[in-house]
Amino acid sequence: MKLMIGNDHGGYKLKVSVVNFLKTRGIEVVDIGTDSEETVRYPYYAAKVARAVASGKADRGILICSTGIGICIAANKFRGVRASLCTSTYMGKMTRAHNNSNILCLGGRITGEFEALDILAAWLDTPYEGGRHDISLGLINELEEAVTLDKDWQPKTES
Repeated sequence: MKLMIGNDHGGYKLKVSVVNFLKTRGIEVVDIGTDSEETVRYPYYAAKVARAVASGKADRGILICSTGIGICIAANKFRGVRASLCTSTYMGKMTRAHNNSNILCLGGRITGEFEALDILAAWLDTPYEGGRHDISLGLINELEEAVTLDKDWQPKTES
């Protein structure tokens, strides 16, 4: 698996731990985040990771800012991206199982290192279940297509 990670200043410390954890698992990591706590703007990093995941240049991505909120919002602007902000291990597991999340967002100043690594492990280890969840993801894809073309969304099904 090739994973791209990006972070701003608020996510720098947690990023260091996450990268070390990923390397112990033998995961190829492309780190495009900042390497200090000097203030930078998270949308630049969100865009690089989201574009790489959406284009297939990376299998999945991780984004870390102070809360995870802003960087998640920015990443979800990209077509094909399902970025999820997770603050618990259960959320990390369920966003993979039900939403086939391809970018994990974490808050470097709100989630402790050990909890963040547990969330990451759950997100990495949980497969997408498919089945009934394919219906919702299909609807999300339809919605994304309509929004991209600036059209009203008329779902094909409502069940």
